[in-house]
Amino acid sequence: MSVQKIAGWIGVALAVLGAFAAIPYAAAFLLVIGLVVGFTIKDEHVRVLVSALVLNGLAHLFDAIPEVGPYLTSILTNIGVFAAGAAFMIILRNLTNRLMP
Repeated sequence: MSVQKIAGWIGVALAVLGAFAAIPYAAAFLLVIGLVVGFTIKDEHVRVLVSALVLNGLAHLFDAIPEVGPYLTSILTNIGVFAAGAAFMIILRNLTNRLMP
């Protein structure tokens, strides 16, 4: 199993656990894990960027579902933070590649 897959599963597990229990600095951990995953991504840049935007933009829509809505919103928001970290690293790598001679 690659580092990308292991970090991805850790990020998803932390996102789900963070929805049901208060984990101190969970968002910071998710962001750092997302940065690691973003550093290892070679292809699929557009897919990661769009996923980060959509997850962060539409996660609140699940609040309308009774009983489970807030949990789904929290899980999707946490996964959005994870994806945003990966997207940020992809953007930094692209900028570095363009600016370096």
